[in-house]
Amino acid sequence: MQPLLALVDCNNFYVSCERVFRPDLIGKPVAVLSNNDGCIVARSQEVKDLGIKMGVPLFQIQQLVNQHQIKLFSSNYALYADMSSRVMSTLEEFAPNLEVYSIDEAFLDLTGVCHKDPIAYGHRIRKSVFRATGIPVCVGMGPTKTLAKLANFAAKKWKKAGGVLDLSDQVRREKLMRIVPVGEVWGIGSRTTAKLNQIGINTVWDLAIQPGKRIQSQFNIVVARTVLELNGIPCLELEEIVPDKQQIVCSRSFSRRLTVYKELSAALAEFCSRAAEKLRKQHSVTGCITVFIRTNPFNPHEPQYQRAASAKLDTATQDTRVLITTANRLLEQIYQPGYGYHKAGMQLSRLQPENIPGQIDLFDFSDNGSPTENRQLMKVVDQINRRFPKAISIATTGFDKTWKPKVEWVSQRYTTDWGELVCVMCGG
Repeated sequence: MQPLLALVDCNNFYVSCERVFRPDLIGKPVAVLSNNDGCIVARSQEVKDLGIKMGVPLFQIQQLVNQHQIKLFSSNYALYADMSSRVMSTLEEFAPNLEVYSIDEAFLDLTGVCHKDPIAYGHRIRKSVFRATGIPVCVGMGPTKTLAKLANFAAKKWKKAGGVLDLSDQVRREKLMRIVPVGEVWGIGSRTTAKLNQIGINTVWDLAIQPGKRIQSQFNIVVARTVLELNGIPCLELEEIVPDKQQIVCSRSFSRRLTVYKELSAALAEFCSRAAEKLRKQHSVTGCITVFIRTNPFNPHEPQYQRAASAKLDTATQDTRVLITTANRLLEQIYQPGYGYHKAGMQLSRLQPENIPGQIDLFDFSDNGSPTENRQLMKVVDQINRRFPKAISIATTGFDKTWKPKVEWVSQRYTTDWGELVCVMCGG
């Protein structure tokens, strides 16, 4: 039986999440902003039709925002994560195997599930997700992941598809490939697109008919596999288990310039706490931590300074206290007074599974004053914080936190906070 994979992708996901609880905004221009309310990261179709691009700074389009009364929202990650979980839970009912590809996308293995009428099955998926969550989705199908991704692109772009498209049929597949630019292929970035255009490959069809050996010699094995996938030959398997991250990065741009060491230290402590939670969630430990600080490179009128420092840990750890202590020691090395710092962050690298044997400390505290790894303590802290969010914070407290990102237009956490549930007023 021919394989059949489906990519289900939420339409304008962040915007759709906001509209679920604000139906008065359906059909009106809506945009969601990045951290610090700086740039556009999600747009409704009405905003796209105004010519507003993804990632454009808000101050550059403020006139358009005022003129067309665009409704702005600060990013509400708690809401978006919970809505994503609800979408994925609904999709699990339609396929034996599912790969969560991103917060708003999932691949489903539909081989043998709906071979009689895949299109009808796709419409059933759309209706079920919308009924359960209020989020509109499009469904692209094909014998490979690349073709499913291409079908999803077409299902979104052309309304005649009705939100569902199947590229299992070779005639339909060729017809679509001849009119779609090669840059729309999954995994073909802007640089590769430019190189392909230089040798006369402009459409998806132009790429699909290329000999695999030629493409591999001129580009790489990844592009060669893409050619095979476009011809219906599967090269990419479904990843039902999300692979562990090889690096964990936590960083933020500040809402105001930080000039005091203690404020930078407090910010890094929060970043370390967040990174450590992610580290423990995937049952890993880290052997190296990097800290960086910088001023605003886009303001030439301010003195410029940026530095980074790394430390290799003698004992791989997942202990928040160890990470905070090490980060502060690194910050002391690179901090220079007299500058207004715009951004700071930290990175954990050399990650490995926590069950791999390694060197342990002999005493409770090492010579540099760092606390010893205590996994049982961290486990208890995580259990408490899962039950009572943010009940325990190991990060530095007591300092002014006006440096935190601006969230001037953040919506309520409708689904994750009892105090912010939707209130329905009924007339007497």
